Amino acid sequence: MAVLSMGIFSSLIGSMSTDFAIKLASSAIEKGHKVNLWLSGNAVGLVKKSQKHLKDYSTGEKHLIDLMQKGVEICTCEACTYARGIQKADAIEGVQWNAMHWYLAKIHSSDRVLQIGGE
Repeated sequence: MAVLSMGIFSSLIGSMSTDFAIKLASSAIEKGHKVNLWLSGNAVGLVKKSQKHLKDYSTGEKHLIDLMQKGVEICTCEACTYARGIQKADAIEGVQWNAMHWYLAKIHSSDRVLQIGGE
């Protein structure tokens, strides 16, 4: 099967791009593909644990944990995450923290790459 790497650059709140990326990752895993997710910019808000889930807003915790349990590698941009006041102690366990070189290495070894969100 193929390797899919996705860079998610959209915001957490009010972004259908984030919901789409999570659903796409889940579908790809169910079909037997390997998936890597890179969170950057405002998308790093997904990694904050214990967020209150509201009906109209996505929260990352449940979805990211489910994806990681299925073998998805998830990494947050360390600089972006710290810049938004999220410390490692505040983050979902199992999410990797690294610099852009992590994502670049995943891109290099992927069959397909998607950039989702951002300007």
